[in-house]
Amino acid sequence: MTETYDTDVLYLATQGDGAVLTPDGNKAYIPQTLAGERVRLTKNADGKWQLAQVLQPSPNRQTPPCTLFERCGGCTLQHIKPATILQWKKATVQHALQKAGFTNLPACSAQQVQQHTRRRADLAVRRQPDGIIIGLHARNSSTVTDLTSCIVLHPDIMKALSAFRATLRSLNAIRREANLHINLLDSGLDVLLQTDGPLTAPDRVRLAQLATDQHIPRISWQLIKDTGLPEVAAQSGSVYQTIASHQITPPPGTFLQATGESEIYIQEAVIKSLPAKLNRRDIITELYAGCGTFTFPLAERARVNAYEGYAPALDALKKASGGTRINAFCRDLNHQPVLAKEIAASAVVVLDPPHAGAKLQMRQIAQGQPTHIIYVSCNPAALAQDASLLAKAGYTVENVTVVDQFLWSTEIEAVCSFKRESSRRNRNGLSR
Repeated sequence: MTETYDTDVLYLATQGDGAVLTPDGNKAYIPQTLAGERVRLTKNADGKWQLAQVLQPSPNRQTPPCTLFERCGGCTLQHIKPATILQWKKATVQHALQKAGFTNLPACSAQQVQQHTRRRADLAVRRQPDGIIIGLHARNSSTVTDLTSCIVLHPDIMKALSAFRATLRSLNAIRREANLHINLLDSGLDVLLQTDGPLTAPDRVRLAQLATDQHIPRISWQLIKDTGLPEVAAQSGSVYQTIASHQITPPPGTFLQATGESEIYIQEAVIKSLPAKLNRRDIITELYAGCGTFTFPLAERARVNAYEGYAPALDALKKASGGTRINAFCRDLNHQPVLAKEIAASAVVVLDPPHAGAKLQMRQIAQGQPTHIIYVSCNPAALAQDASLLAKAGYTVENVTVVDQFLWSTEIEAVCSFKRESSRRNRNGLSR
């Protein structure tokens, strides 16, 4: 007989699953449940509790709008109304800052993007006996769900997928699997294809034809396990993207904010966080600058020393920075951080670290004690860890902006501004 258990959902945990107390007093996290709901659980074959029935649904529950929900792992929260998700993301960031040691937090502002606006897609490709599947992994699974519809991706990306399926099916370079990275730039789709086999001459002809037929300016390629730079397999036009009125040529597979709308929201939050009396000759130290998403807007307010570890991204920034007050430096900040002495000489430090956080670089920032720090976060757990050093160094949180650019997912983007009152400095520029 199947063991069942009725209980209440206490809260929504960091992965978007509802937390419940099990009969033995332990906590379990149940997908597709909401805080305040009464649910019936059953034990599966592995002895873990799973949702059997929602007995008393939350008013914040909705019918998932996508037919692929539960099979596609891209959106795990479609059973929750968007406004409720935004509130939960705000609370998650606030909790991260409290965990870091901050109290008396300011009110958190928030923005949420629209459907069908995501311009970046990282898709899995699988060869099947009857064709090619292009899509996303199911949650906690290696199974790939064919992305036949999507209410998040931009229509221009979705319209091209059928042509990709037809062409990729014919490629010798795809034996069993591949990865397809698509960015929708101002110039059109920019594609990076990673395959488990070498690209043959006929493959290159087919990709060139695909680029021509679909008006794709550039298709780049590399082997899945290759850590070097991709090569251009087909190019039918120029590749460009505009950032704050500066036109750049991003490298293949470049990182962009998920939507054009959210990029503007995040840029505005960063600029709003700058001190009002910033002098145009002051120095802003920007860390993890990428292709210049924040560099170009910041340079309108002061001089910018921009640091980035990925050389192709920095080259794109440099080529577009003529006539600006930008000095760009190629530096792996995880192994060679900008030191505290230089940090101390900065009017503002702006950083947009990777998912794992700033790590060694954050220690130098905390030791340098600049008056203003603007931290762009894509991971509340890393934010809590990094910001704890700032809390110990005497900083306060000036403002917080949350941007929900990953609809119906647990991913959270936030801009947090920290301030420390100026103190007397020694001859080396470090606080006593």
